[in-house]
Amino acid sequence: MDKVKNAKKNNKTIVEKYHGEKSSLIAMLQDIQKEYNFLPKDTLNLLSEETEIPLSRIYEVSTYYNSFSLKPQGRYVVQVCAGTACHIKGAPKLLSRLENELNIECGETTENLMFTLKDVRCLGCCSLAPVIKVDDHIHAYLTEDEIQGILENYRK
Repeated sequence: MDKVKNAKKNNKTIVEKYHGEKSSLIAMLQDIQKEYNFLPKDTLNLLSEETEIPLSRIYEVSTYYNSFSLKPQGRYVVQVCAGTACHIKGAPKLLSRLENELNIECGETTENLMFTLKDVRCLGCCSLAPVIKVDDHIHAYLTEDEIQGILENYRK
């Protein structure tokens, strides 16, 4: 019950921050994503009630953008660049090593909700290839052998 009260309180705060403007839907979803690390169904229902935005519209926007997730995400989101430069310089091997080290497939989250593994088309740092991004930190010029050490730093 407290969880629902907190969700309602958080939603009201988010809605008030944007004055309930329907044109601020993406910004409100970003705030919810930041708060919960995903978009919980009950929170989206409450958002729909608070803003009078149809739930179908909220889901349409939520599923269109890759930055939103309807499933719980890990504390750290690991993105492997799959752009041309990174691909040529070994990104597929990095992804494979990450899958082995984390014991998950690309697109999944570890059971302890520590890591979510994703591949992205381009991170915009082709001259640093191959790269992975963990939250907001870019790890450049990577080799497979560096993956374990990087993950250990985040596990601490």
